[in-house]
Amino acid sequence: MTFEEYPDRDALYMGLADRLASALGEAIRGSDKGASLCVPGGTTPGPVFDLLSAARLDWEKVTVFLNDERWVDEGSERSNGRLIRQRLITDRAAAATYLPLYSGHATPEDGIPELAEALTPHLPISVLLLGMGADMHTASLFPGADRLAEALAPDAPLLVPMRAEAAGEPRVTLSAPVLAAAVQIHVLITGDEKRAALERARALPPEEAPIRAVLANAIVHWAA
Repeated sequence: MTFEEYPDRDALYMGLADRLASALGEAIRGSDKGASLCVPGGTTPGPVFDLLSAARLDWEKVTVFLNDERWVDEGSERSNGRLIRQRLITDRAAAATYLPLYSGHATPEDGIPELAEALTPHLPISVLLLGMGADMHTASLFPGADRLAEALAPDAPLLVPMRAEAAGEPRVTLSAPVLAAAVQIHVLITGDEKRAALERARALPPEEAPIRAVLANAIVHWAA
């Protein structure tokens, strides 16, 4: 793990957006099939998306998809996809291809085969951005979740349905092996509470601190 500290959040957002744009440009130039960008939902990465969406890239060669999604329609304010369309798939980045992680089926279990088929051609992930909760979850890999062990297993499928008390709605998440196999892994956290949580996670097994499953090759970006 590499830890990068920034003097303030504005510097963090600008620095991280620049790093992601540079990584995407490198991935585009190095592959005939283009690049994949996998991103989190939530409010923390919003300013990064605002900056990244204006980057001068061959966005038509980029495929964007989420780390995880609540099993709700994009009309819901709880939808991560709604945020991505508003904050990232706009400006120059509107030319990118966006693959949603919600299919309209009644349950995540019903929708996963279709979603996995769409994502498979874009693996391994070229550039991965993750967040982390104070409970040390990342994507929808929550401590105590019903299928966490399956999602952490070396032979885990691409996508796993997930239900947890802290998750609210049922969710679908990329599994730990798929996340950990990304070419570049970046983790965005802010505040003293999450920095302390990250330090605790480094000494815990992934079953207790799921973020641990992706930290080995990750660059963590932090500002107070």
